[in-house]
Amino acid sequence: MRSRYSAFVLDRLDYLRQTWHPDTRPADLAPNPPNLKWLGLQVRRHEQQDDDHAIVEFVARCRQDGRASRLHETSRFVRQDGRWLYVDGDLHT
Repeated sequence: MRSRYSAFVLDRLDYLRQTWHPDTRPADLAPNPPNLKWLGLQVRRHEQQDDDHAIVEFVARCRQDGRASRLHETSRFVRQDGRWLYVDGDLHT
């Protein structure tokens, strides 16, 4: 999760594609708008459900146009060929 957050911050779209499950990966990823600044990541919970499935609950903070916001999500990951891939997530409001 931390590596994907770093990839979002650095606009490493290639890494995000590589770590996103092909069944749920969007066809196109856009870089961050110039007025968006990522402020930090807090991993709240991690649970490995079995050898190949895990969830991560996190809060990512950002500021856009001077307005702060948070992304709070519980993400699902699956391990394929020894690599953890992001599948999808549930947003918390």
